[in-house]
Amino acid sequence: MRLADARGAFAGEWRARYAALYRQTADAYAKSSDSGLDEEDRRARRTMIRLFKDGTLPAPRPTSGSAARSTAAECDYDPAALARGAEGLARLQERMYACYSQAASQLGFEGASYDRLTILEMAASEADPSRRKAIFLSLLPLFQRVNGDGGPRSPYRVMLPLSARHWRERGSPIDRNLDALGIPRDDLEPWLVSILEAWRDLSAGAEIEPWDLAYAGNAAGRALADALPRERLRPLNDAFHRALGADVDALGVRYDLEPRPGKTAVAFTDFGARPQWRDGAWSTGEPSVFATYRAGGLGNLNELLHETGHAIHIAAIRTRPTYADWPDSDTFTEALAEVASLEAYEPAWQRQWLGREASTADNLKAKYSGIALDVAWGLFELRLHRHPTADPNAVWTDLTSRYLHVRPHPELSWWARRGQLVNGPGYMMNYALGAILAADMRARAVELRGPSPCSDPGYYAWLSERLFRFGLEKTSRDVLRDFLGRPPGPQAILDDMGRR
Repeated sequence: MRLADARGAFAGEWRARYAALYRQTADAYAKSSDSGLDEEDRRARRTMIRLFKDGTLPAPRPTSGSAARSTAAECDYDPAALARGAEGLARLQERMYACYSQAASQLGFEGASYDRLTILEMAASEADPSRRKAIFLSLLPLFQRVNGDGGPRSPYRVMLPLSARHWRERGSPIDRNLDALGIPRDDLEPWLVSILEAWRDLSAGAEIEPWDLAYAGNAAGRALADALPRERLRPLNDAFHRALGADVDALGVRYDLEPRPGKTAVAFTDFGARPQWRDGAWSTGEPSVFATYRAGGLGNLNELLHETGHAIHIAAIRTRPTYADWPDSDTFTEALAEVASLEAYEPAWQRQWLGREASTADNLKAKYSGIALDVAWGLFELRLHRHPTADPNAVWTDLTSRYLHVRPHPELSWWARRGQLVNGPGYMMNYALGAILAADMRARAVELRGPSPCSDPGYYAWLSERLFRFGLEKTSRDVLRDFLGRPPGPQAILDDMGRR
């Protein structure tokens, strides 16, 4: 048997065993009793029952095949037919994401094949406007895998009403995160709009084409490009975290950063073995980072720092096994990963770690050009799930022309470059709202500990004690408010944007 076939057989066998154990464990918890348990154990039992019921644990579901096995023929399908039935939404999302991943890993430009991140980095660095446009338009196959021809029968437009109904019937992931954080739902949209308005003023200038947007915000990246070749990303990442007291080797962080066929197009970090008390000491688990980098650059460095921020968060969890998981708010989780990683956009950090620096103005523009896009994506999904028959190209065109100074191109589905829009509707809001929380926590850390660190060997332990260690033991609301001393809000991010 070929190794690939053996892996598939083993994967199928283990998936079946996992599904059986999952059902058995879920049933056992549901039938268990609080009798004889103290209050803390009762709370732990209720937490496990809720996790199984809500599907927060990785419940098994049928799969039609990984992105590695997708073929062009499998991506020529009828979205409406695939979406029929009780599992239609899940089937459609799985197929869309497999086809998205396939396209994202083999984008053609000038006779060569590139992945999505490399194309985006090339577009942000290319000085020739005509070539920059051609690079950007090489993403068209990716856009088409998500939104077809843009018409009502496109995959995304078939998915959207189903996703909106799912939110109405089972609750919106955005609302769940707000509730977990104790943020009033009516505050969200005004906060996001205030950030986009601030960005509109910060980036004021002539209207630009969508293929010029990344270049316009990347002056800092271009100034630092020679200092950030691909081969320096891991060493810089490791050295910086080590200087904060978070030695990624000692913490058992695993990295999978090399390109390979069928690899997911989205960078992510997750648990392997979980932190636990073992032999009289805490283990750090096996936090694992997955991403693909064929190029260097400031943007890719920031993404790697962000994913490592997730990994050192996992390694710092110190709680009973029931609670050894991500916090109860994905938004809070994303914000925690930014507390240290955003230092890469500070001139002092660049001076120490790169030996050169970009201006404060260029760094702020580089940082907030990405954040403004995340905020726009968050609003995009919020408004489309409120009006699921709307044309997503029209909604995106309104947001980007109104706030990002982008010339309208309603014929282009250039919003469709993020895989989270397909396999996790609502997840983009975690980056948008997470930027607000991250700015708030960073400002508070400066108040409590002093200026932002380029190196501070005690910083990781300090953050771990106050923010990272709890898992599900404490609510995100309580962890955040205990640290801030107040409810969160957008003032810190607006003040930071105003430094220019």
